[in-house]
Order: sequence, then C-alpha cells, then structure tokens
Amino acid sequence: MKLLVTGRHGQVVRALVERSGGNRAFETVAIGRPQFDLANAATIRNAMEEERPDVVVSAAAYTAVDQAESEPDEAHRINAVGPGVLAEAAAQMDIPIIHFSTDYVFSGMSPEPYSEEDQPDPQSVYGRTKLAGEAAVAAANPRHVILRTAWVYSPFGKNFVKTMLRLASERDEIAVVSDQWGNPTSALDIADGIVQIAGRLAEKPFDKCFGIFHLAGTGDTTWSGLAEKVMQVSQENGGPFAGIRPITTAEFPTKARRPVNSRLATRKLAQVYDWVAPDWQRSVEATVVRLLQSPDGPS
Repeated sequence: MKLLVTGRHGQVVRALVERSGGNRAFETVAIGRPQFDLANAATIRNAMEEERPDVVVSAAAYTAVDQAESEPDEAHRINAVGPGVLAEAAAQMDIPIIHFSTDYVFSGMSPEPYSEEDQPDPQSVYGRTKLAGEAAVAAANPRHVILRTAWVYSPFGKNFVKTMLRLASERDEIAVVSDQWGNPTSALDIADGIVQIAGRLAEKPFDKCFGIFHLAGTGDTTWSGLAEKVMQVSQENGGPFAGIRPITTAEFPTKARRPVNSRLATRKLAQVYDWVAPDWQRSVEATVVRLLQSPDGPS
C-alpha cells in the first residue's frame, strides 16, 4: 500500500515515515514544497497524478497559531483551500483521504471532553481556518477521515516536550500554565493510528469508516502537569531538571486565544477502527528517554 503524506518536516510526517518504514505492507512517500505546495493548486494535482497513492494523508498545515492572527488570508489558503483541492484530486482518482484537524475548532469552554458530535466554535484564526479545511475536505471527497488531535509532541522538530528539556538545561525554574487541560499526544502514536486506519481504508471500508474522529493520547493533564512529568522522567534518567511554577493563562498572554479545555473523547475511533492511543504518561516517558539518549541531546 502506498501512502502519500503531505509535508516533509512536520512531526506527524516524520513519525509516519519512521513507523511505516518497518512495515513491508506500506510505502510512505512524503512530499513538500516546491513539488507540492498547498498554496498552489497546480502542484497539488500534479503530485497526485505523479504519485497515484492508495491513501492520501493530509498532514501539512499552517500551524503558527499566533502568527495566523496577522495572516488570516495565508492561513486560510493553506489550511482550507489547499486541503479542499487535495481532497478533490483524491476523489477524482477514487482515493480516500485522511486529513488532520485540531482541538482549536472548539471554544474550549465545555467542562467535558469534546466528542465528534459537539458543536465547533473556534476562537482563533487558526481554529477557524482548520474548521474551514474540515468542511472543504468533506465536501470534496465523501471518502474522508478527518482526525482531530491535540497537544502533539515527538522527538522531532519543535514542540513542548523538547522546549521543556531545553529550558531545564538553562534555568532552575520554569513557569508553565496550569489552567488549560488537554490530552498530550505523541506523533509516533498518531502514526500508529494512521497505519491502522489506512490499512482499513485500503481494504473494504464501510460507511462508518468515514467522517470525523478524535485521535489523542489516553488520559489528560494540564500543561504544568505535562511539564512536571517531563522533569520527573528527565531527572530519573540523568537529564536536566528544573522546578515547575504553575501560572494562570492570564499571566501568560498570547495573541491567539487558547482553549481552556482541549480534551478530546476518542471512543468513536476505538469503536470503528479498534485502536486506542497509549496512556499519555507512558508515551511521554518513551519520548523523553529517547531525546536524552540521542547524540544531539534534547535540542
């Protein structure tokens, strides 16, 4: 089976290339600019015709949440228009598409974890453009799987876990927001989920295989709780350590509003695809240990 995944350097892309590399049933091809550019419809269609995959994984996106507030048109082109063109090209070739979305499509004000049936109410440009991308993909290709995820980290690129390790090597104390809740999600776990989903889609999918699903780590915590776990594992394995000072969202203002509650219910994915992400603490431990053991350290 050939998976075509958009983007070359994102966390999910790199995780998927690594995870599928050991599976002889999968060939994963990652494409990015200039061959594939979400802001250039011609490159999207050309790449699809050239690669002719069995399943498309739409992972590339405009993810600069605060910068999007100043670049709404660019964010919309990349997060909404481009994925719609990709989904249409896939539909014309009778290919299913797996498209990634985000917890930011919700207001974050619910006291409960969000299910797929809950009404979106994005509070930022990023969230609104990602919701528009969901609609564009669904309208263009009925054979779509839209995966909302949250709080993604990995051994690759820039993310919260790597930032905490870097800061711990530079200071004794780190101030971290303690009143936002979510499901820390390893990109490597996301990649495992994609392999499971893609395998089902390439066989004989039934109607319930398509639609919106939530894919996130099992269990929840706050950003400060996640930071404390990172410090615990790092200290136990001889890595850098810093104390975590909990602060409120009001004490750490950002240009774009962050959801207070980013928790996602994942029962639907478990029921349809028989896949559940590992406990978030176990996945964080594995990532921290790997980063500490890497030749380049936790940079």
